[in-house]
Amino acid sequence: MRATLKRYFDALIARREEGKDEGFSLIELIIVVAILGILVAIAIPAFNGIQDTAQTNALKAAAANGANVVASSLAQGQAAPSLASLQSGEITAVTVEGTPKLEKICVKAVGFTPEKTVYGGNGAKADGTACLA
Repeated sequence: MRATLKRYFDALIARREEGKDEGFSLIELIIVVAILGILVAIAIPAFNGIQDTAQTNALKAAAANGANVVASSLAQGQAAPSLASLQSGEITAVTVEGTPKLEKICVKAVGFTPEKTVYGGNGAKADGTACLA
């Protein structure tokens, strides 16, 4: 039995060295496909969470930038500017909430599908859900 297996494997090795038997075996291909399937099953849910976090962070950045623009204008004695220039891509609206004062600025950023809303500025609550009254 041992001699038969040795001759069989020697024949396989010889065929591969001669160039007649090139490529991967069916077992090797099945194992690679199974490993790729497992990796994809793990990666897709993780990607969805990453994408949602990235969208929220983009809205937070737009709201924070809007609050900085408003604070700069108020510090120079000017009226609060339009924040339309901060709208880009899927961020559909960046607006000032209420009447801004230098010590209380609240900016709302809205965008993405499904629509998300984020508040920023020194008038927004710590949880970022709404501005103080």
